[in-house]
Amino acid sequence: MKSIVCVAVIGTAALLAGCNKPAETAVAPTRSAYFIPTAAQAKLPSIKLWLGPEELDAEMALTPMQEATGMMFRTNLGENNGMIFVQPQPEQASYWMTNCPLPLAAAYIDPEGTILEIHELKSNDPTPVLSASDNVQFVLEVNSHWFDRHHIAAGTLISTEHGSLPEVFLRRR
Repeated sequence: MKSIVCVAVIGTAALLAGCNKPAETAVAPTRSAYFIPTAAQAKLPSIKLWLGPEELDAEMALTPMQEATGMMFRTNLGENNGMIFVQPQPEQASYWMTNCPLPLAAAYIDPEGTILEIHELKSNDPTPVLSASDNVQFVLEVNSHWFDRHHIAAGTLISTEHGSLPEVFLRRR
């Protein structure tokens, strides 16, 4: 009976975490399967990103708790603001919008910092949006249709104020 309750708790936590990658306890045991966000997180440290000629200020979701909370419960996001997530290794991305009242767009990005895919995410939609690629290392969330408005498409290389995405985020792993 105890194992059934444990499985139910883990399953519920995975279903309720939102606005980002669902918990994958079997694949990444360091992610918190028991953390269920109930409020927006405080503004995270940010980094300047350049997507071609466009500049963006992106909060960095770097811990399992920050990633699990993501953009949940946020009610506004500046035009040139976003949030970047770093996957533990290249994988097929799966992000969703549970408890995210803002419609967002997500860029699935390879280990070199090149946008592979862009997906529009519907507010409060719990349906995971899977990447076609299994080589996604980073995910960048911004306001819905931001990529369209700024003429950013698949193939765009992203850099930071401190170097390339892999130089900044992967060298310390």
